[in-house]
Amino acid sequence: MDGAGTTSAMADVTGQATWVRAAARNNAEWCAAVCRAHGVNGEFGDDAWTSSRRTPPLYPDAVTLTDRLAPPTSTEPESGRSGTVRPGSLSPLTGLLSRIDTVCPGCSVKDSFACLDLTPAGFEVLFEAQWIHRPAPAPTVQAPASAHTPTYQITWDALTTPDDLPAWASAWGAGPGDCGPFRPELLADDATTFLRARSADGRVVAGAVATVSASVVGLSNVFTAPEADAYGYAPRNTWAACLATVAARWPRLPVVGYESGADLEAAVANGCRTVGPLRVWWRRA
Repeated sequence: MDGAGTTSAMADVTGQATWVRAAARNNAEWCAAVCRAHGVNGEFGDDAWTSSRRTPPLYPDAVTLTDRLAPPTSTEPESGRSGTVRPGSLSPLTGLLSRIDTVCPGCSVKDSFACLDLTPAGFEVLFEAQWIHRPAPAPTVQAPASAHTPTYQITWDALTTPDDLPAWASAWGAGPGDCGPFRPELLADDATTFLRARSADGRVVAGAVATVSASVVGLSNVFTAPEADAYGYAPRNTWAACLATVAARWPRLPVVGYESGADLEAAVANGCRTVGPLRVWWRRA
């Protein structure tokens, strides 16, 4: 590889790392918003967002914001002396875990850079995924021939009142009469927008949550309901329309998020690229 090629490759790696950091921060802000709606207030540090109280189901107790955790501090005396412990006497990972509740079963950590080993602390890998990024403005991507063509008109808009939430949550997969981890208070959060796709008869067939932060808009909870198949709607249709809706609302902001499986394929098919892996760790007990 010549010098120009090396420089280009290094710039691309650097750019990807920048988007991973932006995506991790945006996702932590969404997690923090969900927790606040449940009366749980987390804390942002330079290296991670953490919650000392157990977070709502499906939401992590910590989200790392950098691949280098901050060294822990302590007011415990060392060898009879008051003050902080000597540098290096506690690991940065110990410092991170000391900020969350690891006693109650179900503690989880979103390892945004897939660089931690929490196995010695009793954690196991819950799932792995890829951070994604799509620049602004949105590129024009032609739907592949294999994608379903909707046979009914599908329109996208945003939830505006708490009365809209149950139908959205049900299509997302919440139980009957249950909105899952989503509280009505989230609809009053200026940074949060619940997007939905509805058929002509008013059925919610797809949706997502958009979280706007300083430099990006993050997409999470992107779903295509099982009922969508009856309307000729597949994940690729969901991603194409969802990204178009986001571009119309926030045309100057790049899109970030994380996905795996069919939704990752659908996102990439519609102009997103993968920029780095993440890993979620879970502690059973």
